[in-house]
Amino acid sequence: MRSTVINLRARPEQRDLIDQAAAVVGQNRSDFMLEAASARAQAVLLEQVFFQLDDAAFASFHAWLDAPPTPNPGLDRLMTVRPPWEAGPS
Repeated sequence: MRSTVINLRARPEQRDLIDQAAAVVGQNRSDFMLEAASARAQAVLLEQVFFQLDDAAFASFHAWLDAPPTPNPGLDRLMTVRPPWEAGPS
């Protein structure tokens, strides 16, 4: 059961277009808009975590991941610092 209201303003021609498309697929305006907005939201979020590469770019990316890390003095120094919760009494 839906319990949250989403208010939206649209131009009449936008509403009519949405209503026409919703009718074609046998949905009401709300269901059509929620489905379309949810699909777009998922796509936007997936773009943040999913990327596609051609074969050559993937091979290069894979080699980069498999290569040994380059020296990083700052990281080395950080890894030697004891966290406060492990430090002995002052």
